[in-house]
Amino acid sequence: MARISSLLLAIFLVTVAADAQFPQPDGGDLEPGALPAAWTTGGPKCMEVPEWQVHEYNPNLFILRQSGCTDAEMPFLYLFFGKDRGLLWDTGSRRGNLAPALQHVVHDWLERNHRDQITLIVTHSHSHEDHVFGDAAVQGIRDPAINIQFVAPTVKAASAFFGIENWPSTPGQVDLGQRQLNIIPVPGHDDYAIALYDRRTGVLLTGDNLYPGRLYVKDFAMFKASTERLIAFLTGKPVAHILGNHIEQTQTPFKDFPIGSIYHPNEHCLELTVGTLLELEDGLKSMQGAPRRLATRDFTIWPVDPKEHGLGPQMDQIFKETQAEQIPNKWNQPAHR
Repeated sequence: MARISSLLLAIFLVTVAADAQFPQPDGGDLEPGALPAAWTTGGPKCMEVPEWQVHEYNPNLFILRQSGCTDAEMPFLYLFFGKDRGLLWDTGSRRGNLAPALQHVVHDWLERNHRDQITLIVTHSHSHEDHVFGDAAVQGIRDPAINIQFVAPTVKAASAFFGIENWPSTPGQVDLGQRQLNIIPVPGHDDYAIALYDRRTGVLLTGDNLYPGRLYVKDFAMFKASTERLIAFLTGKPVAHILGNHIEQTQTPFKDFPIGSIYHPNEHCLELTVGTLLELEDGLKSMQGAPRRLATRDFTIWPVDPKEHGLGPQMDQIFKETQAEQIPNKWNQPAHR
């Protein structure tokens, strides 16, 4: 059965890839971009680490990562610019102090593009605290060059703004001005969750539904359906990178960092592929409706009890022990863990 499943997955992967490629290896009409060889995490010396690492993927797409020296979640944020508007994906976690870094990037973009002001849509991958904590600070920005248009992380607000007519079955979209972004509902990790596909770069944002780490699944049936819906949406579309909200995995296959880690030496790369998404679907299907923990090379499917607060006493204890070890040493972390 396992061999048959793997064979079917391979056939499906080839079929999807064939539908989403260009006839020549020139990238078609996608705008290229570059990702860094490594990201800043939480050290080894926190005195030297800025609150936010800003990376220019290309002149109109920026990736911001919150330092582990401020919060162990280390979320990634994404900032898109179109001809008319910009869009910020998430506002970060506790102690992020996002507003100054965000204003700096937007002002530099405006200066480079000989613009005086821009409307910035602020939306969210989902509603969990480590992705919405900076909402109040961003909404409080009083800057004549930046007009904030805030979309609350709720099904009602997102459906109205993005034109999602039948949540979660139908996708929505937003046009930034010669830049079309597709919005795909993907509940399951959270009751409200969306993915984003950028037609200009072929970048797919998957939030907390897929990234190198522990994929916490609150509603298994809904999460599985969302994964299948996302794969169906991608049929015939080129995908340059799948980018999630976190990195919790090491470069060693099947090995993750303990929960609560603020420093990630030898960290897994951020970018994943359509093959990884298909592997997630295959893993979910293999459970045949009986959720269980399943580790793969690049991520772990991690069902959680929706009635239990947090991730349970064992994970709470690991978090406390990890923080107790690392935070007092954040000025000079050991080179390897």
